[in-house]
Amino acid sequence: MPDRILCIVHQKHSRTRRVGRFLKRKGYTLDIRRPCIGHALPERLDDYAGVVVFGGPQSAYEYEKFDFIRQELDWFPTVLDSDVPFLGICLGCQMLAQVLGGRVHTHPEGLFEVGYFPVFPTDAGSEIFGDADVVHAYQWHKDGYEVPDSATVLATGERFANQAFRYGRSAYGIQFHPELTPSTMELWSGFAHKREVPGAQPVDQMKATRDAHDRKVRRWLDGFLDQWLATDARLREYSTF
Repeated sequence: MPDRILCIVHQKHSRTRRVGRFLKRKGYTLDIRRPCIGHALPERLDDYAGVVVFGGPQSAYEYEKFDFIRQELDWFPTVLDSDVPFLGICLGCQMLAQVLGGRVHTHPEGLFEVGYFPVFPTDAGSEIFGDADVVHAYQWHKDGYEVPDSATVLATGERFANQAFRYGRSAYGIQFHPELTPSTMELWSGFAHKREVPGAQPVDQMKATRDAHDRKVRRWLDGFLDQWLATDARLREYSTF
């Protein structure tokens, strides 16, 4: 089986944070691509064990403003037509929804979701959230999305209704940011308050919720990545040799 994970990030200095750290700990190597500065996207994915598309300040519907967003959207069917597990986080989740026919949109009252907000697993979501009734996960986004008819809703939220979904066997989209470290959370949260982002939680509230729930989120992410990578249909082929 391949041991490389393709990671798509959306700014020159963006990092993969906990997702990358956990994957490397599991024995994978990372191929980090930045289409925003001209990095090409692979035409074939046979050499990859998974694809992760991370978040960014852009929107999925800004493909006329950003050529690389259009490039990624056009490339998504290549991933979905392969047997390679796909994970979209925040912008990556919204792009997946849009490619599958779901509308990506801002909040009707112009609110952002910045801070630790509850995420409620659906019955179908027990496949990745176990028996958790609620997960407190960090959010930083102004866009939400409609879940395509072809997908399964795995988690919902209050301010933005859709928080996680699955398409097919191995393509997942999650709106929240389990990859964030505490220091990055404080950086992003401070930035939100400098900009006076509407709907952002007070920083003290974010820190208190983080201290209470970050260990659970970290543990969930570690287990979820194992589950996600195990959905690779090619594993059955390799196991027969």
